[in-house]
Amino acid sequence: MIGFTLALLGSFLVGLMAASAVLLRVRLREQVASRRPRVDDDAVRAILERGVLVTDEDEPLDLDEIDEEERRFWSESWDEPDEW
Repeated sequence: MIGFTLALLGSFLVGLMAASAVLLRVRLREQVASRRPRVDDDAVRAILERGVLVTDEDEPLDLDEIDEEERRFWSESWDEPDEW
């Protein structure tokens, strides 16, 4: 009886792990698909006509601005902690 219960519980856990793996794979696939740039025929025509493609997607990071903010952050003076 105990062996049957352990086998049933083990089977349930394996099935649960398999279902979780499938759901994780589906979620990851959806995230990757949403990050891919969408370039259709209209976008190609716009590139050929104007030389650039304007989209509503987020702008890429400005590395110069990031470097400046980091430099400014580290150049600030810091108060020493109070000693007790």
